[in-house]
Amino acid sequence: MRTLLVLAHPDLAASRVNAALAEAARPVENVTLHDLYAGYPDLRIDVEREQRLLLEHDRIVLQFPFYWYSAPPLLKKWLDEVFLRGFAYGGGGTSLRGKSLLIATSTGSTEEQYRPGGAHPYSVVDLLKPFDATANITGMTYEEPLIVHGTHGLGDAELAAFQDRYRELLASGAVRRRALTAA
Repeated sequence: MRTLLVLAHPDLAASRVNAALAEAARPVENVTLHDLYAGYPDLRIDVEREQRLLLEHDRIVLQFPFYWYSAPPLLKKWLDEVFLRGFAYGGGGTSLRGKSLLIATSTGSTEEQYRPGGAHPYSVVDLLKPFDATANITGMTYEEPLIVHGTHGLGDAELAAFQDRYRELLASGAVRRRALTAA
């Protein structure tokens, strides 16, 4: 299985967690690390190139810091411009069908803060539902997300454990299907 890891961090040089996860992914066989902010400093996306990359891979990983309950702006722009009708969905839009989509994200707040009664009344899994819907409309399998909570208080050993987990997840190629929850 070939994996395209789309990294979207607006300031990777200042990042501790996303930079460490990206470094963990670099040596993994069959993983193409694609840094959007490094590749498009002018924010002008080469749609044809991006679509070719998607076609060449079986699994798409979107890695980003969780900002204001969403992804950084360049990743949203990338989705808007690359996942076009006729390519990703709609009439003839079957190019992503059968591939898998994994979200790897990090939050400054702890998991306990993302629940009813917490500082953020929704879980990160719930807040990621637009990505689940994107996978659904494009015919992709939405995998159980990898979420690194509480990055501000994450110790070196905990970060190393997340790096190991990420590396293993990417190397295994095994699709971790999302758990179904009651509506």
